[in-house]
Amino acid sequence: MTWIPGGVFTMGSDDHYPEERPSRRVSVDGFWIDPSPVTNQQFARFVDATGYVTFAELPPDPKDYPGADPALLVASSMVFSPPRGPVDLHHHLQWWAFVQGANWRCPYGPGSDIQGLGDHPVVHVAWVDVLAYAAWAGVEIPTEAEWELAARGGLDEAEFAWGDTFLRGGRHMANTWQGAFPHQNTLDDGWARTSPVGAYPPNGYGLHDMIGNVWEWTADWWSTPDAGAEAPRCCAAKNPRGGLEEDSCEAGGLPIPRKVLKGGSHLCAPNYCKRYRPAARHAQPIDTSASHVGFRCIVRSRV
Repeated sequence: MTWIPGGVFTMGSDDHYPEERPSRRVSVDGFWIDPSPVTNQQFARFVDATGYVTFAELPPDPKDYPGADPALLVASSMVFSPPRGPVDLHHHLQWWAFVQGANWRCPYGPGSDIQGLGDHPVVHVAWVDVLAYAAWAGVEIPTEAEWELAARGGLDEAEFAWGDTFLRGGRHMANTWQGAFPHQNTLDDGWARTSPVGAYPPNGYGLHDMIGNVWEWTADWWSTPDAGAEAPRCCAAKNPRGGLEEDSCEAGGLPIPRKVLKGGSHLCAPNYCKRYRPAARHAQPIDTSASHVGFRCIVRSRV
């Protein structure tokens, strides 16, 4: 793991999406963090050692989804499938679908596998899977503040993890989407889906894929920065955490708690999801895995 020195930094952004506002000063203690997302190879060692079966490989319990059509309660996970042409960007089910048989071993559904993808981030992991892996490995999952501090690589208030310009010398610095999402991917960066960890330059702390490739789970329950009591604006909140589990569910939606995802993924594009930035964040139901969501781990220990 890589040591991240503690310190005070500006978390969030006032310049992009409402859920990132307001920017605020926070203080985080030092910690150790994985230099890249957990890979298929690493996750396979965990499964081989424990016999663990992931959430996506098990049919949902009907008791958890009262009134659901039994025919829909099958082992499945969310898979991205690009439409043939332009679509209304307000309706994500035009490019996302629950695919029966999709899981970490079969990332695109039945007939697919992870042969040759050992050094790619593991995907199709739900929150319970992340916790199981962390318990086996004797590690933890970072808070949103810890994750964002690490992602910034020592560049406080920079737009990206590597500075304020998206490209550096014409070079792509992260695995993101090029073209008109979701139907046109020009593949300027060479990857249609996930890429091997370390395929892009590290940030200032030597960490790879903190931006792009796959979204990453954090330990915080979803809330907006202005949802609860804040420290006075003159002071930096110490090791802040998210909101309460019971408040993290989507208003008017299913009563499923949500965690904060960070970092964006290979599906983030300027015309739809400009979330390939340290400040960006996304709410993810704990019972939902997907083909663009992974994780990395930390150890809270002083040098």
